[in-house]
Amino acid sequence: MLMFAFIGIIALLGWLLSLYFESYSVFVIMMGISIVMTISSYWFSDSIVTAIAGAKPVSRSDNEQLYRLVENLSIGAGLPTPRIYIINDAAPNAFATGRDPKHAVVAVTTGLLQILDKQELEGVLAHELSHIGNRDMLVATVAAVLAGIITMIVDLMFRVRWYGGGGGGRRGGSGIVALLLLVALILAPIAAMLIRMAVSRSRETLADASGALLTRYPEGLARALEKIGSSRIPLAHANNMTAHLYISDPLAKERKTSFIEALFLTHPPVEERIKMLRQMSV
Repeated sequence: MLMFAFIGIIALLGWLLSLYFESYSVFVIMMGISIVMTISSYWFSDSIVTAIAGAKPVSRSDNEQLYRLVENLSIGAGLPTPRIYIINDAAPNAFATGRDPKHAVVAVTTGLLQILDKQELEGVLAHELSHIGNRDMLVATVAAVLAGIITMIVDLMFRVRWYGGGGGGRRGGSGIVALLLLVALILAPIAAMLIRMAVSRSRETLADASGALLTRYPEGLARALEKIGSSRIPLAHANNMTAHLYISDPLAKERKTSFIEALFLTHPPVEERIKMLRQMSV
């Protein structure tokens, strides 16, 4: 349903653009791009996200403690041990990605490894493994890739329309079509963002609860979220395309500049997440 929703948005843009430029080939090209990128985001989601994040794979010999924690939690969750990546970044954060449990990746930053104790790190890893077990990573990654495609298409079309002279007007394009196109170009990124947000926020809450049940120690994840939330170090490779994949939105502080922007946050407030976890401990 998520994939069809994004393809539908791209199809609408392509249809309006084909009317505006009076060329059916525009619609065909747009649909071709959407289908190719949807398939690519499915098969290569782990490679795409780890490359954007600057994550590098590690083996057991590189970090024995981290590998053992992931391996033991995976056994407890009944999952294959995912590939483990480390991001050389002082900001404490982590994410999971991959199209299914057999092709999953868990990545943590060096900053996270430095500030968390064993129980706190275990809580974070259990949260990420819960994303894998709940099959969240594919949906979240496809949403990230397709939302990014829609944003790039809209940006390109605005440049063509306003800086390229809007060819459709010279060929007798309808004023109504031009108006509809303008509205679609404005609303399409918002619709993509809303879909991504709705998926991400609910799954983060579920992953918190599932992770706490996996470790049987909700306080560990609660303390980890406190430390991560209080960090003032920005994530070097943070961007809108992948921010919602992290356990803590690396762009949240930038987005909390107004009430409207707060509505588009991809994660529940850290305070609410910590409160829920501590209620589980009672």
